[in-house]
Amino acid sequence: MHVPPHAQGLQPLLHDAVVALRAPAQVWSAADGSIGEHAGDDAPRGSIHGVYVSDVRVLGRLAITVGGERGEAIATLHDDASTLRFVTLHRELDDPGADPDTRATLTRIVRANGVSHSLELASRLDRAVTSEVVVALRAELTPMEAVKAGQTVERFPEVFVEGERARWSGEDTTASLLAPGATIEADGEGGIRMSWPVQVPARGAATISFDIEAVDAAAVVDAAPPATPWTAPDLTGADDRLARWVDRALEDLDALRLVSQRSPGDQFLAAGAPWFFTLFGRDSIWAARLLLPLGPDVARGTLRVLAALQGRDTIPETAEQPGKIMHELRRTAASHSQGFTLPPLYYGTVDATPLWICLLADARDAGLPDDDVRELLPTLEAALAWMRDFGDSDGDGLLEYVDETGTGLSNQGWKDSGDSVQWRDGNLADGPIALCEVQAYAFEAANRGADLLDAFGRDGAEWRVWAARLADRFREAFWIDHPDGAYPAIALDARKGRVDTVTSNLGHLLGTGLLNPEESALVARRLSSPELDSGFGLRTMSTDSAGYWPLSYHGGSVWTHDTAIAILGLARDGFTAEAAALSEGLLRAAVAFDYRMPELHSGDAAADFPEPAPYPAACRPQAWSAAAAIAVWSATR
Repeated sequence: MHVPPHAQGLQPLLHDAVVALRAPAQVWSAADGSIGEHAGDDAPRGSIHGVYVSDVRVLGRLAITVGGERGEAIATLHDDASTLRFVTLHRELDDPGADPDTRATLTRIVRANGVSHSLELASRLDRAVTSEVVVALRAELTPMEAVKAGQTVERFPEVFVEGERARWSGEDTTASLLAPGATIEADGEGGIRMSWPVQVPARGAATISFDIEAVDAAAVVDAAPPATPWTAPDLTGADDRLARWVDRALEDLDALRLVSQRSPGDQFLAAGAPWFFTLFGRDSIWAARLLLPLGPDVARGTLRVLAALQGRDTIPETAEQPGKIMHELRRTAASHSQGFTLPPLYYGTVDATPLWICLLADARDAGLPDDDVRELLPTLEAALAWMRDFGDSDGDGLLEYVDETGTGLSNQGWKDSGDSVQWRDGNLADGPIALCEVQAYAFEAANRGADLLDAFGRDGAEWRVWAARLADRFREAFWIDHPDGAYPAIALDARKGRVDTVTSNLGHLLGTGLLNPEESALVARRLSSPELDSGFGLRTMSTDSAGYWPLSYHGGSVWTHDTAIAILGLARDGFTAEAAALSEGLLRAAVAFDYRMPELHSGDAAADFPEPAPYPAACRPQAWSAAAAIAVWSATR
C-alpha cells in the first residue's frame, strides 16, 4: 500500500471512530465494528483502531465475513460506555425481495482486562441457512505512544495456537484469545484466522463468540472496584438536554474509574480516552472537584493517591520538588507531541498543587469526614510550603513556571501546548511565566488551607498574610487598561510584561475571592463578549487576537471543562444571567455530540455554524468534559 509522505507519522484522528471502554481497557473501531479495515490488512497508518489494555494495543485488526462477504452496516447501538452492538445485513443469504431476511448483530463488551465479542446471525427465512463465519485478527503489542505518534507497526508478535486458544506476548504484555468451536490458524506475521461453520435454523439464529484478554506486568494503574462511588442527581424537571448529558456523562465517568498500583484502595478518574488513560494531577483533581455535588468519594481517592506521590526531593529531570503534586503517571516514558519524552512519573505542572489544596477544602465542605482530612494535613502543609518556597521561584509573590531541562513541557498550566501563551500580535511569551489563573488558585488555596489548619488546631495565619500579599501583587501587575474595559493579562512573561491576549483563563479567576466586585464585573463582561462566547461555549482565545483559529488546541477552540469552570465562577459571584448563557451554549454543543462531550470542539460561532465542528484529535470521553455536566447542573438548578 502506498502512503503519501505527508501521511506518515501523523497523530491519529478520532472524530469518526467508535469507542467502548472500561478502564484500563478500550476498543476503538469503525462504525460497523471493524478494526483497521479501511486500509487493508494492517491497522491503518495513523489510525486509533485497536484493542488496548493498559496503554498497549494488543489487536490491530478485526474483520468479519459471513459466507465470504462483509455485511452491510445499518446501525451502531450504544448500550452503555462498555457495550456496543453493530448491526449488519447479509443480503447474499436472502430470498428475492426488498425486505432484508438475514441480519447479524455483533455485541462488543469491554472489561478491564480485555473484550468479548459475540456474533448472532438471525434469519426470518422458512429454510435453514448454512454458511461460514470467518474472523480475521492481527495481533500487536504496540505502545500507545507509538500509536499517537502515527508510527508504522514494523514487526508483529509470534502467535501460538493450541486448539481453540491462541497466545502472544512481549517483554511485559501477554495477550490471549479464546474462540469456542472455532478453527484457528496463525500466519506467522501476527495474522489470526478463526472460522466457524454455522447453520441458522428456519426463523432462528446461530451465535459464535470469542474473547481477548491481556495482562501487563508494567502497568501502573488497575481497574477500580465495581461499585460506583457517587449518587446520581435527581433530574426531575431538568432541561431534557441537561438530563441526557448528565446520564451519558455519569456512564462515561464510571468507565473511566481507576486505581493505582501504589494505592489500590483509592479511586480516581483517568483523564480521558485514548491518550490519557491514567492519573493526571490537574485533570483528575478538576474532574473530582466538578463531581463534588454528587459526594466526596471520588475526591477522597484522588486526594489520597496524589498525596502518596507528592514530591519529596528536588529532581530537575522529573520536575519533582518537595511538596509538589505530580502531573502525570505512565507505565513507561512517554513521547510527547512537541518532540520530547517525559519520564514515567512527571511533576511538570504549576497548578496541580494549589488545586489539590482547593479540592481538599471543597471535599470537606461536601462531607469528607474529618478523620480523612486530618490524615492529609501533612500533605496540605507540604503543598502550601511548595507554593511559597518553589512555586514562587523568583520571590516576587506570584507563582510562575519554567522548564529547567529543555526536555519537559514548556507551558505548565492547563493550556500546556507550546503556543498557548502568546501576545495579542501572535508572538509567543518567554518564560518564566506567571499565569493569571494560577494566582487565583494559589490565593484560594492559601486562604482555604489556612481555614483547614485553624479547624484542626494548627495555625493558618501565615497563609492568610501570604494570600493577601499575592492579591496585592496581582492587582498591581496583571490588569491592563483598555477602551472596552480593563482586564487581566493571561500571564506575565520573563520580563514581567503583561501578556495582553484576551483568553478564557479569565473565567478561572471568578469565585476564588481574588477579585473584588468591580473587577469580577469586568471579567464577566469579557466572558460574555462575542469575541469569547462562541454560542457553543467559551473560546480559549478571543477572536480579536492574531493567533486565533477555531481549531487551535488552546488558541480559539472551546473546552467544555473550561467553560464549566467559568460558569461556576460566574454563578458564585452572582452573574447568573451570564452563567446561564454559557450553559445554554454547552447544551447546544451536547446535542451535536450526542451528549458525549469531547475534550474540545471548534470555536466557530453559533451564528455561522448550526453545530460545532469536532476537533478531530479530541479525546472522548474526557473526565473533566463529562464532569462538566454536573457543574452545569449544580450552577443552574
